[in-house]
Amino acid sequence: MMILKKLSVIALSIFVFGAFQNCTKSDESNNTAKVQLKLIDAPGDYIEVNVEIVDIQYNSSESKEGWVSFTPENGYPIQVDLTQLIAGNSLLLADQVISSGMLKQIRLILSDNNTITYLGVDNEPVTTHLDTPSAQQSGLKLKINTELESGFSYNFILDWDVQKSIVKAGNSGKFNLKPVIRVNTEVNSGSVMGIITGDVDGDEIDGAVPLAGVNVGVYTPDNVYITGSLTNENGDFIIQGLDAGEYKIGIEHYGFDPYNSTDAILVEVGTVLDLGTIELLETAS
Repeated sequence: MMILKKLSVIALSIFVFGAFQNCTKSDESNNTAKVQLKLIDAPGDYIEVNVEIVDIQYNSSESKEGWVSFTPENGYPIQVDLTQLIAGNSLLLADQVISSGMLKQIRLILSDNNTITYLGVDNEPVTTHLDTPSAQQSGLKLKINTELESGFSYNFILDWDVQKSIVKAGNSGKFNLKPVIRVNTEVNSGSVMGIITGDVDGDEIDGAVPLAGVNVGVYTPDNVYITGSLTNENGDFIIQGLDAGEYKIGIEHYGFDPYNSTDAILVEVGTVLDLGTIELLETAS
């Protein structure tokens, strides 16, 4: 499985929030700010979703030349399997000092070298090309509208919703890539984490084991879906970039009863709310 090529930095830990931190003072710190872009994934029903990013640009009040490219540590293209960016995994797209001022937009420019792998007939993996509309290749614009103050660091979370981003073209067997990405900042958001286990034998003590690939969704109190993630092989999940407020958790996994939190979950800015272990019960036969 292709996970990441030409990019070596993957964060595999829980992020420390409160990202407004003073940068190391330098001769240029009076007129610059540090910007990090982290890519994560809301889950989809696919084995792999491989995309290729050939440029990441920003537009600010200080960029008189218009769109300016970020410079990734290992250059372009950036190739990533989005399905791997779950359970706290993220991809650091950019970590760069730029001019302070109003950061208006960023845009991702994609190539047409994108593929999807899914289960076909007889549960055999099928890999096919993802058609990328020319508009997406010319640049997927994401609104930021954040004033960058001199000498501070800003971490932006790009939550790529794979399920919403892939559209099947009728009965042709073709798939179109139309990226849906939610942007938030770590300093203005919080996270929810936990562990999902399953009582595979009906024994509440001895039968509970970690469950991988469990779909954990975050909903408003009115049951409007916001985002979600999948558990890793240890049953761990973390959902980042949530605005402060009250939410519900909904969990679905084949062979187990659905789980819906009965009490509201309060997310606060700059914190990681640990829900502990949530045990799913095996569906009665």
